[in-house]
Amino acid sequence: MPPDETIIALRDLTKTYDGVRAVDGVTLSIKKGEIFGLLGPNGAGKTTTIKIMTTLSRPDGGVCTVGGFDVTKEPRGVRGIIGVVPQENNLEPELTAYENLLIYGLLHKVTPLGETVRGHLEMVDLWERRDQVVSQFSGGMKRRLVLARALLADPAILFLDEPSTGLDPQIRRHLWDIVRKTQKEGRTVILTTHYIEEAEALCDRVGIISHGRLIALDTPGCLKDTVGGYVVEYIDAEGRLVQHLCRDRAEAHEIAGGIRENVTIRKTNLEDVFIKLTGERIE
Repeated sequence: MPPDETIIALRDLTKTYDGVRAVDGVTLSIKKGEIFGLLGPNGAGKTTTIKIMTTLSRPDGGVCTVGGFDVTKEPRGVRGIIGVVPQENNLEPELTAYENLLIYGLLHKVTPLGETVRGHLEMVDLWERRDQVVSQFSGGMKRRLVLARALLADPAILFLDEPSTGLDPQIRRHLWDIVRKTQKEGRTVILTTHYIEEAEALCDRVGIISHGRLIALDTPGCLKDTVGGYVVEYIDAEGRLVQHLCRDRAEAHEIAGGIRENVTIRKTNLEDVFIKLTGERIE
C-alpha cells in the first residue's frame, strides 16, 4: 500500500443509546501508518466510535470499513488485523503476566510463542515480573501489560482507548515511546484521549469530537493556527479566568502590557481550539 492510502473509513456513522446520539453522523478517513487521535471530553463519543471500529458495537447507521473489511458484514476480518487496548484493564488477575500473554498467544496462534511473549514483556519492562500474578500489579504495570498483549499477534492496526488515564507522568511517557516505536514498525495507531499534551505529543492528525459530532479535523499545528499563536491569561477582580487569543507574540505582549498583575502569556494548545469551537473545556 502507498503510505497515503486510507486504511479506515467512516461515513455518516451513527449510534444511539437511550435516545441520545453517542455518535452523530461522523465521517472521516485514517491513513495507513499514521497516529490518529480522537480528542474530546469524557462522554463525547470517542469510546463508542472506537467500539464500532473494533466490532464491539454495531452502528445504527452509516458505514465503517477497517483494512477494507466492513465492520458489520465482515467482523472476523477486522478482528484478524487489529490489536485493542480498552479503557478498562481486562486482564486475568489471578494469572501471572507471562500466563496472560501465553494464553492470548495460543488463542491467536502466535509463533514462536515463548520467544514472542518474552520479547513483548521485555518491551514493556515486565520480564522480571513475569511470574507475578497480575492482581499484585500497579495500575501502570497493568496498562503496560495490556499494551504488550495487544501487540503480541503483530496487528496492522492498534487501537488505544484512553491509554494513559490514571498513569503518572513517567509511565505515561514510557507508554508514548512504545506507541511511537510501534508506528515506526509500520502500524497504524488510533487513540482516544482527553489529555491535550498526549494528543499534541503523539498524533499526526486529530479529530475533535463534541456531543457525538466531529467538529474539527487536521494536524495539531494547523488546528492551533486557526485560533492564533498565543494566549494571554489573567484573573479578573471577581476571580474569573480571562483569556485572550492573539495572532502572535507581539499582540500578546501588547494586551498583557495593559494588565497590571497575575498575567500569563503562553502558546495556544488544542484545548484552546476546543473552547473556541464549543465554549466548553475538555475535562
